[in-house]
Amino acid sequence: MITALSDALAERGYDTLTPVQEAVNDPALQDADLLVSAQTGSGKTVGFGLAIAHTLLGEAERFDRAEAPMALVIAPTRELAFQVKRELEWLYAKAGAKLASCVGGMDYRDEKRTLERGAHIVVGTPGRLRDHIQRGSLDMSGLRAIILDEADEMLDLGFREDLEFMLGEAPVERRTLMFSATVPAMIAKLAKQYQRDAVRVNTAAGAKQHADISYQALSVSPRDEENAIINMLRYHDAENAIVFANTRASVARLTARFANRGFSVVCLSGELSQSERSHALQAMRDGRARVCVATDVAARGIDLPNLELVIHAELPTNAETLLHRSGRTGRAGRKGISALIVPPKMKSKATRLLGWAKLQAEWVEAPSAEMILAKDEEKLLTDEALMAEPSEKEAVFAAKMLEMHSPEKIAAAYLRLYRAGVSAPEELGPAPKPGERPERAQREDFGKSVWFALSVGRDDRAEPRWLLPLVCRAGNIDKTSIGAIRIRDTQSFVELKEAAADGFEAALDNGILEENVKATRLATMPDLGGDRSGGGKKPFEKKPYEKKSFGDKKPYEKKSFGDKKPYAKKEYGDKKPYAKSADGDKKPYEKKPFKKKFEDPTRDGAVSDKAKKPYEKKSFAAGAGDPSKRVYSKKPAGAGKPGGGKPYAGKPSGGKPAGGKPAAKYGKPKGGAAAPKRKG
Repeated sequence: MITALSDALAERGYDTLTPVQEAVNDPALQDADLLVSAQTGSGKTVGFGLAIAHTLLGEAERFDRAEAPMALVIAPTRELAFQVKRELEWLYAKAGAKLASCVGGMDYRDEKRTLERGAHIVVGTPGRLRDHIQRGSLDMSGLRAIILDEADEMLDLGFREDLEFMLGEAPVERRTLMFSATVPAMIAKLAKQYQRDAVRVNTAAGAKQHADISYQALSVSPRDEENAIINMLRYHDAENAIVFANTRASVARLTARFANRGFSVVCLSGELSQSERSHALQAMRDGRARVCVATDVAARGIDLPNLELVIHAELPTNAETLLHRSGRTGRAGRKGISALIVPPKMKSKATRLLGWAKLQAEWVEAPSAEMILAKDEEKLLTDEALMAEPSEKEAVFAAKMLEMHSPEKIAAAYLRLYRAGVSAPEELGPAPKPGERPERAQREDFGKSVWFALSVGRDDRAEPRWLLPLVCRAGNIDKTSIGAIRIRDTQSFVELKEAAADGFEAALDNGILEENVKATRLATMPDLGGDRSGGGKKPFEKKPYEKKSFGDKKPYEKKSFGDKKPYAKKEYGDKKPYAKSADGDKKPYEKKPFKKKFEDPTRDGAVSDKAKKPYEKKSFAAGAGDPSKRVYSKKPAGAGKPGGGKPYAGKPSGGKPAGGKPAAKYGKPKGGAAAPKRKG
């Protein structure tokens, strides 16, 4: 191994290499193409960084001046690309490597200037890298190695065409390394097409589940799914935790719920810009946020160094996604917990997922409120602040407190102050027993109650899950003091324990819960339609089936056709036969001779219906034809004027003659004589 890289590993605390790192760093494979499959979180980034070291540096210890890129690393997501770049930066720092990133969502011009200045290794996402290649800002001529990280994920995301384009543009004499958690048929086909005698390295086959990850399956009732997540976050109090959901809507809902409960939370989803996603991850690394709610694609490949807890709020769709989610924790020798929230209807799906992923999970109940409060006390008793000796100023202040208050009061106040800074645990219902369908919890005797009418109803989109926390928060009461909640079209009714009614009413400002929501105390129970549990609707009562007796009914009697006259076929003997008329009685058809209307009267035997003179063609020659009508004759140019005149010119457009004066529509021409009328 090159000295610069071994020193960097030692500074990072790498005493031993992981199996995948040892496999790809075998001297016998230093010039071969590799197709590597390994578990997520097994150190693949450092592994391919070591694998290409000899290809890039040879026997040298440091890189020369950066010009065209020597290695290209392709990752499916922006977060993974930035993570790979950070890992390679510290690994190759002592070797003097310059790295550049080409990632969608970042400024293209900045990336282009970085590439023009020169880089030894370029890391990016498929779409942006292809854009740089097509525009000529990324020179592929000097490439010695191409690495496809998470190749299976890139194909799932639809980047096959981009990958084939880049592999086709790269020099033929290069190394191609493909890293993937699994090797489906599409990956094998891609490797066969673009790799040369690739060596298959499989450190995932036959491997047991990740030893540093503890898998738990929490059986919860359907109404306590989110409450169980809150209790898990409170109980483990992890420095960093990720809660996975399947949709953006679920991410938004969970993020709002956790923020309202006092957790420092950020979210990652596809609708966020790159800047927003970078800020969210940086907040997790800085400690400004401790909980991240994310979708699968957004959190693909992210690496948080202190991530201790992964919670699957919604079960993943397949075993590969389950492994990728869980692989965010338990990295580089650190311990982690992967917890699945399993309502009763998802029990069989969770069992199948764990079986497909070859994982053994412990089925446990979600932490109860009593367990969380007990752990809070245990944490306070072993807090480092109690073990440290007080300073001189602290001792003086402690003496003043002891003079004013007893040690018991001071300790109780310390406990209250701690609990005030964290979210209160949730009261969970009984978890369904294995193999049993959960039954609706029986409501205990509520005792005497008082009803309040709220000024919002179904028309205002009011719901019990919205009204319950609103009543608790505004009236400063616990949900155990609330009984039935009934929603009507224009108002809602809330039942409170009689002991809590006065305090609830006193806590309100003139009965106002919040803007546009007012509570009014009722003297009697409202009319709920005769049912306190069904929302005003009468419960469906199935009447018992009564078999009718047919003793009173006459049995069916089949009618006899004996009384009915049989069908009598009519005889045609009485009908007069069709008499065909004889042709002798009918006059024969006489064809009339054709009579021509206009016949020349001079012909013999011709008959004319109308005497008509033959057509006489009129002559328009001078003196011929009708003497009463003048024949139009065009005068020659200049006729009648001494010295000649202007030839006749037609009227120009605009309706004015050549002289410029307007002419009357049907007036005389300029010569003064009436214009002859043209015949026809």
